[in-house]
Amino acid sequence: MRGAADGSVQPSGGKLSRPTSRGGQAGLVGLGGGVPTTLNRLLLILGDQLDRASPLLRDFDPALDALWMAEATAESTKVWSHRQRTALFLSAMRHFRDEQRALGRTVHYRSLDDEAPAATLGEALRADLSRLKPARVLVVEPGEWGVRDELVEVCRVAGRPLEIVVDTHFLSTVAEFRAHAEGRKSLRMEFFYRELRRKHNLLMENGEPAGGEWNYDADNRESFGRDGPRGLVRPLLFPPDATTRGALATVAKHFPGHPGKVESFGWPVTPEDARRALADFIENRLPGFGPHQDAMWEGEAWLWHSRLSAALNLKLLHPREVVEAAEAAWRAGRVGLASAEGFIRQILGWREYVRGIYWLRMPGYAQLNALGAVEELPGFYWTGKVPMACLRDAIGMTLENAYAHHIQRLMVTGLYALLLGVRPQRVHEWYLAVYVDAVEWVELPNTLGMSQFGDGGIMASKPYVASGKYIERMSNHCRGCAFDPAAATGPKACPFTTLYWDFLD
Repeated sequence: MRGAADGSVQPSGGKLSRPTSRGGQAGLVGLGGGVPTTLNRLLLILGDQLDRASPLLRDFDPALDALWMAEATAESTKVWSHRQRTALFLSAMRHFRDEQRALGRTVHYRSLDDEAPAATLGEALRADLSRLKPARVLVVEPGEWGVRDELVEVCRVAGRPLEIVVDTHFLSTVAEFRAHAEGRKSLRMEFFYRELRRKHNLLMENGEPAGGEWNYDADNRESFGRDGPRGLVRPLLFPPDATTRGALATVAKHFPGHPGKVESFGWPVTPEDARRALADFIENRLPGFGPHQDAMWEGEAWLWHSRLSAALNLKLLHPREVVEAAEAAWRAGRVGLASAEGFIRQILGWREYVRGIYWLRMPGYAQLNALGAVEELPGFYWTGKVPMACLRDAIGMTLENAYAHHIQRLMVTGLYALLLGVRPQRVHEWYLAVYVDAVEWVELPNTLGMSQFGDGGIMASKPYVASGKYIERMSNHCRGCAFDPAAATGPKACPFTTLYWDFLD
């Protein structure tokens, strides 16, 4: 979108416009580069927009342009954010800032460690627009509706034109999804996924899906059996460097009472580390991902999963390089088709689909509650102190690592909240708070729509509900649990089973 002279916002394509006149001379002082005496463009880099190939950077002029980044207290307090989640954002942002300054680019950066840290992004931007007086402001499409509105309003009041640039870090655009949705009575991921498979020629052979099927989900539902997972290779972890240690110290200073532990922090915070994590997954865990992606095992946080979602959502990795690496492994015979397709479907299918749903339906989507659920989220979601073994394990690992894989989220923590009748907005707030990969555009539809059926079927065709027997089949949690998944009544009745029949009634 392109801003008008009065600070309004108008549609824009992916190519950035630039005035033909380049008045003003470069200054000689600044933070990492010459600060323009007449600042042409102030380029806003948000915490989940750390794309080194961002369209904002393609024609950056050090003599006339500057980058702007801000750490704001509200980004960790509007939901009670896990300390690892906050630390990841801060560390990745600071690495990006330092790289840009090393390239000679001016970066105006507000830190939580400043003498007077900003409460909100809007407050920080308002002050800096007044101080820097840029001719115009640009930002890549934000990942949160509220942030987009905040930036638009601040620029409008300041009288600074704002241009919202199409995000090139996805395999589809918001406009493409809107066109796909036009005229359809219902939306389903499978059909959009097939369109994108054709568009990007992924897992295709002579115009048809490889192996003759579009979807191998039926092959990807195996449990581990009584003996549990075998041959696991632990994922590559990244010990905190000096910048990350500084971010962890900031979190300890400003958010000491927030949930979660930080001792296990090992997330990639740079593109280089993210690519190492991708290579590690393709080599060591993708072969086993397909058949066992829905299985759980007590005490095993990672299993065959990729741990790449956070790097993707902060834009340290482009989804194209991720899906192409998986396809290349299949074509080289190193990975089975069901594993490659199942993983690619998560990136090319679900990830793109939920983003389309978010921008098609917001802002009203966030308030939907189709089932009329009114219960509050149980307090044990913040402590893990609960007698059900499956919930205790999933929540405990979430607090330990700021991570749980998708079946723990959908069919344990999400399932219990759905069956109990928790207001979907409370569940959404918890998921946004506790997971290191949570950005609203991807978290909200997955939680409110798919997990809680709060949208009444916009996202998925039916509620994902099951009794305790599903958890018994897909894990070893029930062996040592005080409750019997086959019992719906009596002192040993599994709460999942009891609530399942109550939900159906």
